[in-house]
Amino acid sequence: MSFFQLTPLTWIILMCLAGSLASTMVSLAVSLAAHPRVVPVMVSYAIGAMLGAVFLDLLPHALEHAGHIDSILMVVLGGILFFFLLEKLVLWRHCHEHHCEAHEHPGHSHGQHASGWLILLGDIIHNFVDGILIAAAFMGGVEIGIVTAIAIIAHEIPQETGDFVILLHSGFSRMKAILLNLLASAATLTGAVLAYLLFSGMEVWVPFLLALAASSLLYVSVADLIPGLHKRAEIKATILQMGMILLGVLSIQCVQWLIGGNHA
Repeated sequence: MSFFQLTPLTWIILMCLAGSLASTMVSLAVSLAAHPRVVPVMVSYAIGAMLGAVFLDLLPHALEHAGHIDSILMVVLGGILFFFLLEKLVLWRHCHEHHCEAHEHPGHSHGQHASGWLILLGDIIHNFVDGILIAAAFMGGVEIGIVTAIAIIAHEIPQETGDFVILLHSGFSRMKAILLNLLASAATLTGAVLAYLLFSGMEVWVPFLLALAASSLLYVSVADLIPGLHKRAEIKATILQMGMILLGVLSIQCVQWLIGGNHA
């Protein structure tokens, strides 16, 4: 009985830690089971998971809680342009003054690393917002908070797995990808604790943070990852890629159905 009489802040911390541990363990299991040749196939799945998260969860949630739809769409547009410039800065950092291998060879590891860092940044923003949502739910009651936290954890697992695969595909070692994934997961706890302590001042920013996270996932999936799929133009590869993309989208939709969070 005393377990259910924990303070809301204690519940928030426990649920955030549980979510981080669950997503990391699943991502690690997938990476250990996957053969190196399977990683490019998993990238297609990751693209679908990211697009599904953008159009089935992040944007609908942001638009639902925003006062003005135009402002949310402007954040998405501005976010795409921001991440374009940010990727340029990451590439320029690895370029010589008159010679840049990353520009001459689009598949070069520097360019791939840029995609990985952008994914990580978007993941941190997304997790930070999730923390705010968890804290907001617990402010309404322990039961509501637990259900919401479980729903968010269930939703995050397929997306975190996709992000983890992309970090591996971007040239990061498995250990570094794990550490970066844990770092990104810590943003959930940070957002939750800050929101609990300063909730009245942060609630209004949730839709805009969601829109910014959506723009990051959208930019990386469309601008960085999808062009790489065109390197294999044969019918068999295209069918496999399309199937994995649809599977990624479907996995997000299935989670939405299971938790009753479909905003369509």
